[in-house]
Amino acid sequence: MVGLKEELLKSIWHAFTALDLDRSGKVLSHNLCTVLNVPHDPVALEEHFRDDDEGPVSNQGYMPYLNKFILEKVQGNFDKVEFNRMCWTLCAKKNLSKSPLLISDEDAFKVWVIFNFLSEDKYPLIIVPEEIEYLLKKLTEAMGAGWQQEQFDHYKIALNTSREGLSAWELIDLIGSGQFSKGMDQQTVSMAINEVFNELILDVLKQGYMLKKGHKRKNWTERWFVLKPNIISYYVSEDLKDKKGDIILDGNCCVEALPDKDGKKCLFLIKCLDKSFEISASDKKKKQEWIQAIQITVNLLRAGSPPPHKEARQKRKELRQKLLAEQEELERQMKELQTANENKQKELETVRKQLEAAAARAAEEEKKRLQTQVELQDRFSLELEREKMVRQKMEEQVAQKSSELEQYLQRVRELEEMYKQLQEALEDEKQARQDEETVRKLQARLLEEESAKRAELEKWHLQQQQTIQMTEAEKQELENQRMIKERALQVAMQQLEQLELERKEALEQYEEVKKKLETAANNTKSWKDKVAHHEGLIRLIEPGSKNPHLITNWGPAAFTEAELEQRQKSWKGKKATSE
Repeated sequence: MVGLKEELLKSIWHAFTALDLDRSGKVLSHNLCTVLNVPHDPVALEEHFRDDDEGPVSNQGYMPYLNKFILEKVQGNFDKVEFNRMCWTLCAKKNLSKSPLLISDEDAFKVWVIFNFLSEDKYPLIIVPEEIEYLLKKLTEAMGAGWQQEQFDHYKIALNTSREGLSAWELIDLIGSGQFSKGMDQQTVSMAINEVFNELILDVLKQGYMLKKGHKRKNWTERWFVLKPNIISYYVSEDLKDKKGDIILDGNCCVEALPDKDGKKCLFLIKCLDKSFEISASDKKKKQEWIQAIQITVNLLRAGSPPPHKEARQKRKELRQKLLAEQEELERQMKELQTANENKQKELETVRKQLEAAAARAAEEEKKRLQTQVELQDRFSLELEREKMVRQKMEEQVAQKSSELEQYLQRVRELEEMYKQLQEALEDEKQARQDEETVRKLQARLLEEESAKRAELEKWHLQQQQTIQMTEAEKQELENQRMIKERALQVAMQQLEQLELERKEALEQYEEVKKKLETAANNTKSWKDKVAHHEGLIRLIEPGSKNPHLITNWGPAAFTEAELEQRQKSWKGKKATSE
């Protein structure tokens, strides 16, 4: 509300200063209440404007009434153009130049409103050269002409030598004279002023004809669309007389391109919380421009930022205030150095006078010495030594003061160099302003590319999230199986190590049995040789029958029972024969 009050005060100031308050103060107050939709208070009005010595005779008497009974009750639900037109009507006749202008009265009114927007927040109102350059550049760009920087620099130099800026009426004369729009007809200049007025005053970010699909009948109708910081309004035509509806924008809205369908091309969709709108642009370029403009507007709403032109105006004001503060600080330091330099000069002059006085005294002493040379030789010598010491101290003081003076002069030279660097910085700022428009276009293109890439990245991000969720489940299952297999592997490794130990023990036992078998085989062979001489009783051990084995002197399983009976019969027969 503070910013709104400041904007209202600028227009009211023009109307106030153009009227005779004693005769027309009531009229101004009544009109303000009407256009600002503020309830009339006839009692307060008559009380304030009563015919006595306490009535308002200056703005000091009128401003308290204006603030208390009018401005503090403004809610913002009024027509700004109608308010400005009322103030313009009260002040234009008295202040507008009588000389013929290349612009119409309507265009002069719009320039006056733009002046109130760009002027400094101090009275009497003026527009500084930087804002004049900004406005003329906007008009030149809207006319499709080239900006003449050199021409404006000459004009700025001539302006700075006489005053700080221009009043509203001088700005109207400047634009109406055609000095910076040579070669352009009145219609072109009027269209440029209207375009800049729509952007800076009416906050129109973009406007144009497009086709809109109906929500009920689903038919396509051509409408004139007007984009503002928080709303898109559409009308039957560009005269804005027959309004058909609004699209309320907020941080939850989004805009996206649509493929061609139903014979319609260059389609895009505006999604809001309660409703969506299908729109068809005239060509691909217009489609992209509208998508980009709407997306930028939604982003500003999400960030809570003001419109770009208002933010740029605030930054320019802050930069001017910063440079002014730095310049004032530099001037203050220069004054301090100058004062210090003057003080040092006074001190040096005092020392010089002291030296001259000391020299005069020395000459007088010298004269006295010549007169009393014989009588006061000793005293003179003492005085002479004292005078030499005084002179030496004074010379040292002079040298010291001279050194300090040289240091201060060096600081003065350094500050002069800093002043030159500040001027160069100001020149760089002018160049930066020239590049501002190029950077803005580049930013617009980058924002467009960023918007497309952001949509694509969001799609990829969603797919990646789904893939990650599936992969996480599979990964968990595989991790469980891996843990089970690792535990089984550990058990198997332990069993394998146990089997390895058992195999080694069995192998050792096998080696021991093998050695014992070899030893037994050797012993058996020697016994075979011995027994071979005894009646052929020895035989190789072969698989025996399944009958029970007998135990003999040669060990188990040597003979079966039948073989033993046969052997016994054979022995008995041989024994009987031998007898």
